Amino acid sequence: MDLNTLTAISPVDGRYRNKVQELAPYFSEWGLIRYRVQVEVEYFIALVELPLPELKDIKATRADELRNIYRNFGQGDAERIKEIEKQTNHDVKAVEYFLRERFDEIGLGGFKEFIHFGLTSQDINNTATPLSMKDAFYDQYLPLLDELTRQLEGLADQWRDVTMLAHTHGQPASPTRLGKEIRVFTERLHEQVRQIRDLPVPAKFGGATGNFNAHHAAYPDVDWVQFASTFVNQTLGLQRSRITTQIEHYDNLAAFFHNLSRINTILLDLARDMWSYISMNYFKQKIQKGEVGSSVMPHKVNPIDFENAEGNIGLANAVLEHLASKLPVSRLQRDLSDSTVLRNIGVPFAHGMIAIKSLQKGFSKITLHQPALDHDLEENWSVIAEALQTVLRKEGFENPYELLKELTRKNQKINREDFTRFIDQLDIDEKLKERLRKITPWNYTGLSLD
Repeated sequence: MDLNTLTAISPVDGRYRNKVQELAPYFSEWGLIRYRVQVEVEYFIALVELPLPELKDIKATRADELRNIYRNFGQGDAERIKEIEKQTNHDVKAVEYFLRERFDEIGLGGFKEFIHFGLTSQDINNTATPLSMKDAFYDQYLPLLDELTRQLEGLADQWRDVTMLAHTHGQPASPTRLGKEIRVFTERLHEQVRQIRDLPVPAKFGGATGNFNAHHAAYPDVDWVQFASTFVNQTLGLQRSRITTQIEHYDNLAAFFHNLSRINTILLDLARDMWSYISMNYFKQKIQKGEVGSSVMPHKVNPIDFENAEGNIGLANAVLEHLASKLPVSRLQRDLSDSTVLRNIGVPFAHGMIAIKSLQKGFSKITLHQPALDHDLEENWSVIAEALQTVLRKEGFENPYELLKELTRKNQKINREDFTRFIDQLDIDEKLKERLRKITPWNYTGLSLD
């Protein structure tokens, strides 16, 4: 079977391909190869600019020509590298041989021994992979998350003064404002985004076992540590881990995955809350013409977008947890188990973006059902007992909590009239009684926090 969206094994490249295809330039095999070519080219240019004496005859104007190798990198270039890999059985060495061919084509064949000079494959992989991840996060994932956050902030403004019965432990609790409850999530998202922006995106660059053995043997007078740090930190925009084995130790990468997982968990919490509010009839879902909710029950309009988000977040976090726990552990100076794992970084990104888009769609399809909110408030006058007993405590009234407990735990439903009678019988000032009578489930909502 030919590979297409119908025959792909993974739904990321099958059913959901149209939702995440923007990640392909970063996490596909083509994308990984292109980023490897980019690092190799930039490394060669850095050696020219160092300068190494053997490269002094290369004019600075050739830099743009060299960069065009990865800027104009096409499918045919990746296919050529894969052909070479069939012979080398080594993916990074195939990139080096491809660049040797290109150097011959542009008249730089005399300098091709300085392609991949002194490096091990992990100097390329441990820079290309975090660079692709960083670009994908800031180019694609974060802008999408910001869109959702702005959508939520707009709804929070729209519902700012909507009173809603709160539920703690699944039971009626002190009323709140719907807009504030949405802002709980936007504040959490802002904080986690702030934290993830502060995290360095780490990279390893130091030769076969991290000591610049080959570099130092060839050029003992060059400060290779400073060179590598400048190259990684300034040229590539990553943060070089100074003391490493053959590979990056991945500790900060694990922190990034944990942070991304926390963002996902906030979105999961949001999806489940919205699902619950819909089941409580606080929201109605807009009916889409021709859409089927159930194959047998014609009346059904299911909250599928919030359920889809929940499922995809679960998959994303499962992979992120494995990445975070596995990558920092490597036998001695290096084993190969990190290699295949790193190739899956795009998977949680994809499932996370599918979830965000599902949430965006879900929120665009709901409308507030005010009668249901009002009904629950009317049915639960008992929630203002907290207000009454607290005010009475402040006024020095004896045992108000116990009195309100006795009143509200009776089997019959407690309503406005019950509270009015209770207040009328209290031995307190009339002005205080009037103040207490004005408290209702609709206005007992505390401070406006936005």
